[in-house]
Amino acid sequence: MKAPGFWRADGALPTLLSPLSLGMIAGAWLRRRMTTPYRAPVPVICVGNLVAGGAGKTPVAIALGRHLIDRGKAVHFLSRGYGGREAGPLRVDPSSHTAADVGDEPLLLARIAPCWIAHDRGAGATAAVAAGAEVIVMDDGFQNPGIAKDLSLVVVDGSYGFGNGRVMPAGPLREPRDAGLARAAAVVLMEPDEAGVASLLPPGLPLLRATLAPVNAEPLRGRSVVAFAGIARPEKFFATLEGFGCRVAARRTFPDHHPFTEAEIASVLSEADHAGALPITTEKDAVRLPPTLQAKVATLPVALRWADTAALESLLARVY
Repeated sequence: MKAPGFWRADGALPTLLSPLSLGMIAGAWLRRRMTTPYRAPVPVICVGNLVAGGAGKTPVAIALGRHLIDRGKAVHFLSRGYGGREAGPLRVDPSSHTAADVGDEPLLLARIAPCWIAHDRGAGATAAVAAGAEVIVMDDGFQNPGIAKDLSLVVVDGSYGFGNGRVMPAGPLREPRDAGLARAAAVVLMEPDEAGVASLLPPGLPLLRATLAPVNAEPLRGRSVVAFAGIARPEKFFATLEGFGCRVAARRTFPDHHPFTEAEIASVLSEADHAGALPITTEKDAVRLPPTLQAKVATLPVALRWADTAALESLLARVY
């Protein structure tokens, strides 16, 4: 899904569409009222967001998982498996599953710790606990009432914020901002805060600041690249490349979670060859490349850096 441009700012079209937002709000409220959430016997930490599209949930989930693993916790990830054909519960096997099977994000999570996909999150949590999970980290699912969360972190992209502040389809929000933040234990702000997110948060809501930075990417510095991405905000990927010192000769954008075809990647490779440049994409996109062409495309690995790990540890102490 590519976010419409009018979601960034208010205007006539968002106002016209706002009555349709009421239906979505009412439907979500009714779903919560009619659902009895499954309560897992181990802590469940949810990493979610309030807007449609990417805010950085998966990098936060990965960083959180690593933090807990370093402290001796048996972490299992839980995902819906968006974009994959399997409904689960199913443990992801990166050696045999593809993005078409389980979605792209679960393949990244499974590199760190066991990852389960399940449309029924309660069933997925049950399977994870039976397999030895001591802590479950959910990648997305903040709006899903089917499973009780012991700690919910709402991730916000500081360059986008909450868009025009309206609920879909009038804006990017999955639910009203204040209602969502009222259920959150903390906000993870992906800096820089160009949208003034910090000033919009309710008093007393903990704020964890974080950044994404390239890792082990020194050989890419100064290289000419043809960059392509099928993520919610590909412009952030291009800006990261330029900020790291790459010369972006060309850039191509695709829809979020786009299943790349051999013809599309062959076209990118041809363009890169003619430009004398390196074809490059994100790690999330790389798992959706045709297997025969994956080795021909470079990736830019990134890792999340917490501004204050003590604040994170204090928050996690609530559940373990």
